[in-house]
Amino acid sequence: MSAVAAFASAKAMSNAPETSYTPSAKVWCDGAGQIRSTGGFAPSALGHPRVWLEIDEKGYADCGYCDRRFILEGGPADERNSAAA
Repeated sequence: MSAVAAFASAKAMSNAPETSYTPSAKVWCDGAGQIRSTGGFAPSALGHPRVWLEIDEKGYADCGYCDRRFILEGGPADERNSAAA
């Protein structure tokens, strides 16, 4: 198995993408959320270009660069509400 095929196979079996819950239907992502220190620092060199995403009727939006999923709090994709019910 080539290294590329092994990587693709491992990625397919990995856990769901990183998930962020948000109260707003319009969000941005620069891929540096977890590597940024506390405070309002500029985007990290390890991130990606800032992109704006709109959460639609599905209740979530996925970043095309880093696969982070943004879920609208209280929306149809927010499973935290159904677990509490």
